[in-house]
Amino acid sequence: MSSFTRFVLINLVIFQCLSLLCLAQDFDFFYFVQSWPGSYCDTGRSCCYPRAGKPSADFKIHGLWPNYNDGTYPSNCDSSNPFDRTQISDLVSSMQRNWPSLACPSSDSTKFWAHEWDKHGTCAESVLDQHGYFETSLKLKSQANILQALETAGINPDGSYYSLDKIKSAIEEGVGYRPGITCNVDDSGNRQLYEVYLCVDSSASGFINCPIFPSGQCGSTLEFPKF
Repeated sequence: MSSFTRFVLINLVIFQCLSLLCLAQDFDFFYFVQSWPGSYCDTGRSCCYPRAGKPSADFKIHGLWPNYNDGTYPSNCDSSNPFDRTQISDLVSSMQRNWPSLACPSSDSTKFWAHEWDKHGTCAESVLDQHGYFETSLKLKSQANILQALETAGINPDGSYYSLDKIKSAIEEGVGYRPGITCNVDDSGNRQLYEVYLCVDSSASGFINCPIFPSGQCGSTLEFPKF
């Protein structure tokens, strides 16, 4: 092998390694987001139960989203690897319970899962393949029982109003990490507890303290509606 050929090959290997490194470090952390279905349905938007029936009264997964420390995020990173339901066939029953779509018309939630993978999951392919993306999300939910943490602190989904600080403290006490909270507004103008954001390290191996929180648009007191 000539010196020139050896030089070219070495540089090619270095370039490939650097490319993979850049890909692996293309985001700083994940947001793991859970939604309260009662708040999703108690707005002006349409709400339809999945074909499998009304979901249980518990927080549901919205998604696992790669993010940057400055608050921005990558999206739709690989159109060549679209969602394939056959890759998660062993997870579907659990996902129907924990990750249902409430969008109309009523569906089997496949479109929702496809959106989450195509927009967010493809930006974490260096860490998680399709099966791993959804399996990891289900495991994170089992580790972060938001409703249990709230009810332990006397915060119940009964239409009552609670302090935002008390809600955050209850989740932190139950889960071990301070959450971000986002709210919606119902038809009467009441601000409601809607989504809970927890942060996960960039390898998706566990929860971390959030480097930045979402803008929650919440008041100091929130309604926790029934479902």
